[in-house]
Amino acid sequence: MTRRLLASAALGLLLSAACTPQQPPPASLPQTQPAPIADGSPQIADSADGVHIEYQVYGHGDPAIVLVHGWSNNANYWNAQLDDLKARYTVVTLNLAGHGASGKNRTDWSIENYAKDVVAVVHEIPNQKVVLVGHAMAGPVVLEAARRIGARVIGIIGVESMKSIGLPPIPKAQFEDLLQPFRADFIGHIHEFVEQYLFAKDADPLLVRKVADDMARESPQVAIPSLEALYRYDFGTVLPEIHVPIIAINSDLDMPTDEARIRKSAPTFRSVVIPGSGHFLMMQAPQRFNPILLQEIAALAQR
Repeated sequence: MTRRLLASAALGLLLSAACTPQQPPPASLPQTQPAPIADGSPQIADSADGVHIEYQVYGHGDPAIVLVHGWSNNANYWNAQLDDLKARYTVVTLNLAGHGASGKNRTDWSIENYAKDVVAVVHEIPNQKVVLVGHAMAGPVVLEAARRIGARVIGIIGVESMKSIGLPPIPKAQFEDLLQPFRADFIGHIHEFVEQYLFAKDADPLLVRKVADDMARESPQVAIPSLEALYRYDFGTVLPEIHVPIIAINSDLDMPTDEARIRKSAPTFRSVVIPGSGHFLMMQAPQRFNPILLQEIAALAQR
């Protein structure tokens, strides 16, 4: 249809030229540049399996800091870091497949596929140096993404993540016992799980409720297979290929960060612990978390 319309238009111009006196060609219109994309405007990248991944870009400067949310969360969980980071760097947030406004047309919710979501977004940005930051489940996600992206990645920062590196997996039967309440009553158990395990007792109850409500809105068809993928994930398959610094900024809630044990598997690993914080320390204690994050990024940028 387009070719036919173009041909008809061309024929009309030829006929018009044959029947009317020649006129001087009109002056060419000035070329206009496309309007720049506003800070934080939603953009779309296609993951390797064709799923649309929503991302946002803020600020300017190198390196680019790519912030990846955790299990059943979304890109807004990094809002308290944006102003401090975008004043110095290019900042990228994204919603992994199945989360936020990203596509849900996926059947394999593996860590590897989530990593490909990050890779797709990084391919859309021009910065040649990138720092990947992953919260909780996104710790292994950004490790996987780093080995796929290659030399552009100058450092990896886990947030409340990577504590289990070097530990044997929990028995399958025990894991199934932990998963069963999510299968039976996902919404109800999410609220119980968040309140009991992800926050200290003195946490702001409004923040606890917000996080619980957010996570309860996640589809169980995405959330439960994602937990199963996290259980199956073997850090030993990726760590030998990671040669850049790996830094964890963790809380002292629940499991401690055993740096000596972790360094046996990841020699470039080191950690910073923020005492008295919880699983969502970047939301609970940004006044303590942000200066540490900025300091670690600055050190990576100078390498």
